[in-house]
Amino acid sequence: MVSHNILRTLSKSKLIAYKQCPKRLWLEVYRPELRDDSGSEMAFKIGHEVGELAQRLFDENGDGNLIDPKEMGWPEAYARTQELLKSGETPIFEATMRIKGALALADTMLPDLSSGPLQWRMIEVKSSTSVKDYHRDDVAVQTHIAQLNGVHLSQAAVAHINTQFVYPGNGEYEGIFEIEDLTEEAKDRFFEVEQWIQSAQETAAEKTEPEIEMGPQCASPFVCGFCAYCSRDSVELENPTSILPRIQSKKVEDWESRGIAELQDVPASEINQIQRRVRQATLDNEIYFNAEEAAKALSGTVLPAYFLDFETVQFAIPIWRGTRPYEQLPFQFSLHRVDSDGDITHDDFLDLSGEDPREAFIVKLIQSCGDRGSIFVYNAGFEKKVIKDLTTAFPQYADELQALLPRITDLLPVARNHYYHPSQLGSWSPKAVLPAICPELSHGNLEEVQHGMGAVEAYKEAIASNTNTQRKGEIRQQLIQYCKLDTLATVKIWEYFRG
Repeated sequence: MVSHNILRTLSKSKLIAYKQCPKRLWLEVYRPELRDDSGSEMAFKIGHEVGELAQRLFDENGDGNLIDPKEMGWPEAYARTQELLKSGETPIFEATMRIKGALALADTMLPDLSSGPLQWRMIEVKSSTSVKDYHRDDVAVQTHIAQLNGVHLSQAAVAHINTQFVYPGNGEYEGIFEIEDLTEEAKDRFFEVEQWIQSAQETAAEKTEPEIEMGPQCASPFVCGFCAYCSRDSVELENPTSILPRIQSKKVEDWESRGIAELQDVPASEINQIQRRVRQATLDNEIYFNAEEAAKALSGTVLPAYFLDFETVQFAIPIWRGTRPYEQLPFQFSLHRVDSDGDITHDDFLDLSGEDPREAFIVKLIQSCGDRGSIFVYNAGFEKKVIKDLTTAFPQYADELQALLPRITDLLPVARNHYYHPSQLGSWSPKAVLPAICPELSHGNLEEVQHGMGAVEAYKEAIASNTNTQRKGEIRQQLIQYCKLDTLATVKIWEYFRG
């Protein structure tokens, strides 16, 4: 165990951890092995990609200096940063500065001689599309530490992704970052940060783990990696109120303050009709199914019937000409067709070339869906938005794409209004409804790709330049199986609801 009688040099990330929850800071210091970061890999990867692009864009002359404490050692990193800050000749990336009790690595430091004496523009680079409150905390800490290092700042700012940026191609990304100036705000928080560091040091010096109950802070502004540890002794409720769909956190907090933690104690007058249905089905452990109304809702089916599902990818840094950051871009679809004689056939589209797949996607989609017949999807808002975006991006196909929209029927409202199984635990996603209706089919039986985020990660791996042919073939089969099961699930749900 590390001694508790020393003043620690707390990193900015640990100070942010303290701001979220003092217990989190203490665990970060003394029990880091308990932290579960399994849900953060994608965010870290995106952040790294965005950071590398920012360094290229802010280093116009290509003479910037990257400080890497892990490679050169912390003492050398501090010394080299001070040397570069005094010279003011080139941009500095990951400038490493420390004061008594705290340290920080500034993403970007740009020399500014516009007003005479050397000053610096300090810019924190974020992969988000707007400035968050914790970004403001980041900049306040950075500013505090920089000022105590004698750095004169002309600007303290956040660079975040500009969603209006349209990639022109050829590696040209000028304009992808929007810079928000936080200089005055950050400087005004100098004494606040000083007190913040002192309080964090007091927590880090505690000999025992702080006793703090779990609450909203466990998920804001980040999901804490210590949640599993902190909840280890929690009594598992038989029917927690969290099962209720679309329940507001404020209402749950109000119930908890009144000693209401289980469904049976929730007043029926305080929940809506669907929530009451979930509550009753759960407590009775019985299926709710209004078969007559479900069949009536689907009585207008025009055969052949099609069952459609899209897979899309979002890139923080666009890779295809004419696309924007975080735009939903379709790369795959699965389509089951049920004919009037009951025959079921399957068709699909998947492009792993790494080129923009959208036009080929459109051509195959129009061809596969024909010109008549109901098209069933699960949560139609998603597919309809993708089709509308494709209409805008490829106006030459607008008429054919728009003709698909009136044919689309959403199965989600049918399920939500007329069916509920206690095993759904308040969810009407296909992955919750399918096992209840058709237990022999399950996404859990698939290999690597078992959910949407897994499909996105698999796709990104497949189109990467260093992925070999064999691995790409494996991913192709996994993606096809995953998407095919999604539309087969829609067929099975449709059949069940029609009786």
